[in-house]
Amino acid sequence: MDETTIQIFEESLRRCDTNPEFLDIFYERFLASSPKIKERFANTDFHRQKRLLRASFYLILLASEDPEDGPERYLGHLAARHSAKDLDVGAELYDLWLDSLLESVKECDPEYSEEVEEAWEKIMGIGIDFLLSRYHHS
Repeated sequence: MDETTIQIFEESLRRCDTNPEFLDIFYERFLASSPKIKERFANTDFHRQKRLLRASFYLILLASEDPEDGPERYLGHLAARHSAKDLDVGAELYDLWLDSLLESVKECDPEYSEEVEEAWEKIMGIGIDFLLSRYHHS
């Protein structure tokens, strides 16, 4: 991943993180995107879930900085957790997740632009692609 994209993403993430409602906005939008998603999160501890999501943003960022070993090193556990053998998060849910995330970034980043959106898409795409590539692994 090129340094400019990483920098744009990281700066946007920091701006979004300064909004205490960012992850609430995201989860409200994501849960409303499909009854299936709402059902899957019915018994979720959202305080913990938001911490996990925030951490995953930084893990995906680290993975994007090291395309050779980074995805496995930083996202291996996350991929196993989201695989068919555990949470069973299928590809159709990632599309809704990413759409909800991008809309939330648009709402919460005061410096939002097409470049910011592209950076989020590229960086999050690394994580999503890796998780999907490990979906059927044991």
